[in-house]
Amino acid sequence: MKDIIEKIKADARYLRNIEYGEPRAGHPEGKVKRHIADLEKNLELLWQGGKIGTLDDYWKLKFMIHVHDAFKAEEERNKPPTHPHNHAFLAKQYASQHTDDTDLLNMIQFHDENYELWKEYLQTGSYDAERFHNLLKAIQNWDLFLLFIIIDGCTMGKDYSKLGWFIDEIRKYKKTAVEASWVLPPQPQQP
Repeated sequence: MKDIIEKIKADARYLRNIEYGEPRAGHPEGKVKRHIADLEKNLELLWQGGKIGTLDDYWKLKFMIHVHDAFKAEEERNKPPTHPHNHAFLAKQYASQHTDDTDLLNMIQFHDENYELWKEYLQTGSYDAERFHNLLKAIQNWDLFLLFIIIDGCTMGKDYSKLGWFIDEIRKYKKTAVEASWVLPPQPQQP
């Protein structure tokens, strides 16, 4: 996986796309490349804290870090993750050129579902049960997926409360070692 990540980091399409972004709600860092840098720091914190079980999982998480938002420059906004012009769907397509790991590809495609379910829960007090159960069926390795949710969700501009809520919801239905207490403390913003 390390070689694949190096190949991706040298890809012209990837390099062009990570320059995309302006500071906005949820992403005050602006460019995708700055978001990636923040996530790599979170990955290292979890690795050093002994939360990531294997080196293989470490590299899978790093792969997701580099691919998951790299296609926001090409997306049509406000499309569901199954729409061919959603950034996560485009990321899954791109990632499938580098791996045939269906579970990893599903994690990339559905990496924002926790946020969508949480928004609905905040607004209505409940969430789309069918959407949630479809996610439960799509993901197999809940430890890895929840670690990625923590890595992606513990950045400036994001509401950390959604992370503990989502982890607790998953734990009602799936076995996972990941606990809400693993959510990282807010990190100082880098200039």
